Amino acid sequence: MPVGGYPDESLHSLISDLESPSATIDSQRLAAMELRLLAKHSPENRLRIVRAGAVRPLISLISSSDSLLQEHGVTAIFNLSLRDENKGLIADAGAIKPLVQALRSSSPAARGNAACALLRLSHSDALKATIARSGAIPPLISLLESGGLRAKKDAITALYELCKISENKIRAVEAGIMRPLLEMMAETEGEMVDKAGCVLGRVAAEKEGRAAVVADGGIPVLVEVVEVGTPLQKEIAAVALLHICEDSPAHRTLVVREGAVPPLVALTQSGTKRAMKKAEMLVELLRQPKVVSLVTGSRRETVVEI
Repeated sequence: MPVGGYPDESLHSLISDLESPSATIDSQRLAAMELRLLAKHSPENRLRIVRAGAVRPLISLISSSDSLLQEHGVTAIFNLSLRDENKGLIADAGAIKPLVQALRSSSPAARGNAACALLRLSHSDALKATIARSGAIPPLISLLESGGLRAKKDAITALYELCKISENKIRAVEAGIMRPLLEMMAETEGEMVDKAGCVLGRVAAEKEGRAAVVADGGIPVLVEVVEVGTPLQKEIAAVALLHICEDSPAHRTLVVREGAVPPLVALTQSGTKRAMKKAEMLVELLRQPKVVSLVTGSRRETVVEI
């Protein structure tokens, strides 16, 4: 039966070109590109290409020293992963480690599409830990710091998905995720503020994440977002500040000293429903009389004037 109008025998010929030891680089490039394009738009093609046995030969291209072959291999695997039934087969065929290695490729397209492919695979809860344990988080963070805008968006979306589980949140903190997230949030008119805030909020649910926000100077950034951000950004910042303050009188003191109370009070009156609720909770928390002295570390009675 033809694959999207492409004869089965021709499809198997393409796969043979990828696997043949005598195939030239040019013939492999053409075969990989053809498979990549066949998988680009057609869900039916994606399934039939996998069933024809193309996954392992395509994965082998990801480790190729030829940058174009690598790019075709990464992108073809990404395209195939767009069909949900294929994700487990792709992972079982050994794609994760080569895709992680491709995150460090000299090819921007390979890096970005590797991030996209890992994002697709990370939608499976069973694969989230496997992807992180294969070393994906540090190079994804590197993409946040040095990639183009598209690569940054792909990387941060993958990190958001990976950080749904506690183990990966801690890995992300240890890999230094907080500083690039805060730098993105500080650019309040930038395109990455919302995405960075969502990842930060997720990571700050862990005590290690909260400590990293404070250590990397995040409180002033979050307070500024509460003051001048969009309604969604204000909500994200308020939630993060609430996480930070919930179990730490010392952090509450820092938040108050940073001037957070007036914009938080304003947010209780005007904002998204969730933002108003979280701001109310945070204001009540900051009203609590016990605040730690940052000089002595002792507790002192301080009523925050609101």
